[in-house]
Amino acid sequence: MTILTADRLVSGPAGAVVHTADDPVLGRIEIAVLDPVADLDVIHRWVTAPTARFWGLGQLTSAELSELYAYVDGLSTHHAFLIRRDGLPIVLLQTYEPENDPLGEVYDAQPGDVGIHFLLGDRGAPVRGLTTRVAHVITGFLFAQPPVDRIVIEPDVGNDRAVARARLFGFALGPQVELPGKSGQLAFLTRDAWESGGA
Repeated sequence: MTILTADRLVSGPAGAVVHTADDPVLGRIEIAVLDPVADLDVIHRWVTAPTARFWGLGQLTSAELSELYAYVDGLSTHHAFLIRRDGLPIVLLQTYEPENDPLGEVYDAQPGDVGIHFLLGDRGAPVRGLTTRVAHVITGFLFAQPPVDRIVIEPDVGNDRAVARARLFGFALGPQVELPGKSGQLAFLTRDAWESGGA
């Protein structure tokens, strides 16, 4: 189930579940609007972990992180979500309109583009292909919005695992771009590629 909105980005009140999917291996996956207060301890632990250095928020205090995501919650162009696996928080997801983001200044954003950031925090019981399975749920969530034609990502060029994972998932690599605080590797997944089984 996905709550559809009139534009590209799904949103809702803090804590609202906006998408659910049942995966035969992972179980129930729920995507909920991030609550910058109730979810703070979880996401602060994730973004300050050494493995999250590419996320770029590791220096923030809990209060600063809460303020940041409260600000994001008030935007119509950027949204944050917490993804749970059978109730366990596992992923921080951000969606945004690239044309209303610094990314839109370094590539030719199209009307149907949606940008995302994805941080795997916890995993729960070990399963093979967890990241790929969660990515399929996220992709289905995004493409459930009819105006969305293409998903855009820009992992840090030094994040070899993220770039390799994107290619394996079916993203086509674009140019490298200079963004505030990093060099990013643009990559695109079109609706046509997704629907034809390219991912």
